[in-house]
Amino acid sequence: MAGKKRFDVDTVLDAAMIQFWRAGYADTSVDDLSRATGLNRSSIYSSLGDKDALFLRCLDRYAARYGDKYDAALSCAASDPLAAVRAFFDVTLGRIADPELPDGCLIAQSAMAIPVLSPAVAAHARQALGFQRLRLRAALKAGRMADQGAEAFALHAAAVNQSLAVMSRAGASPAQLLAVVGVTVDALSQALRAEPGS
Repeated sequence: MAGKKRFDVDTVLDAAMIQFWRAGYADTSVDDLSRATGLNRSSIYSSLGDKDALFLRCLDRYAARYGDKYDAALSCAASDPLAAVRAFFDVTLGRIADPELPDGCLIAQSAMAIPVLSPAVAAHARQALGFQRLRLRAALKAGRMADQGAEAFALHAAAVNQSLAVMSRAGASPAQLLAVVGVTVDALSQALRAEPGS
């Protein structure tokens, strides 16, 4: 249609996601989103919804993008759970090391912002955070770890994974982050050796 401005939705969502990732939900205004995406306020509202709706789309986009990478990393868990968890952390360390991306993690930031989020957005942020634990638990169970151990290590590894993002934003070096991962992988190695039948 003549006069109707066209834009690439994927490009716009990526730009909005980076804005939320860089500044956080509370410190991102619709004007910030307008500058980041190149769309005026009315175009954002009419095409993408209000700030909450756009944030949910960005959170889903982020979770899907990195979720796919985490799933691929954990795909060898049945045959080598230790290598799978190491590869899981490699996804995070690779994202942190990418100079094209903001520091930290959009999901970790969202979890920390839960007190100021609307109930619907807060619930969505909790769900996104929980996916990491669930995928790690499934991978460890596939690697023949018993339910209780799989749950405990999944919770621990998910917490470590989120802490890597927070630490990187606070200025931790790549060597320090790798050392944190090493402690977790070593502990998992010992636990797997102690499993009955291993």
